[in-house]
Amino acid sequence: MNQHTEPQEVRIDVTKQTPEELALANEHAQLIFKFNHTLPGTDEYDTLMRRIFPTMGEGSLVNAPLTAIRPHMVQIGKNVVVMPGCLMMSAGGITIGDGTMIAANVQLISNNHDLYERQIITCKPVHIGKNVWIGAGSTILPGVTIGDNAVVGAGSIVTKDVEADTIVVGNPAKFIKRIPPREQI
Repeated sequence: MNQHTEPQEVRIDVTKQTPEELALANEHAQLIFKFNHTLPGTDEYDTLMRRIFPTMGEGSLVNAPLTAIRPHMVQIGKNVVVMPGCLMMSAGGITIGDGTMIAANVQLISNNHDLYERQIITCKPVHIGKNVWIGAGSTILPGVTIGDNAVVGAGSIVTKDVEADTIVVGNPAKFIKRIPPREQI
């Protein structure tokens, strides 16, 4: 088993954002509003999706409605599908690997608020590996890494790293079983 290092926490005082940061947040809010009110499957929809996620890999699709804060901090691989109702709190960074499927109403949360100074957000990256399947209504919390080919059962709250080729379910999500290699089936 490989050693996973605890991600470094970044702290951001939201009351001390630069005019450029505030302008970018406003631009993102307007793009996402427009995206959520545009007919899917159109060139306008695809253009808005690519403006929101400029580094998104080929063959990927994010479905509206979408809620995303700091979407420029989201990296989406190739052939990823994000179903409707996704919430991306991205200040800590979110990485989604190739071939991943994210079901409806999933929350990807890479930031939180300090317990004492609520204007301070505490940020840790969320890493989702390749070919991961995250079930409907699940929540992935700050600092979590989900290994390649893992499955997160619907409605799960993932508070700790998930090993590759495993299934986790529940609140908090717990290991259920290993996924056997395809050739063993």
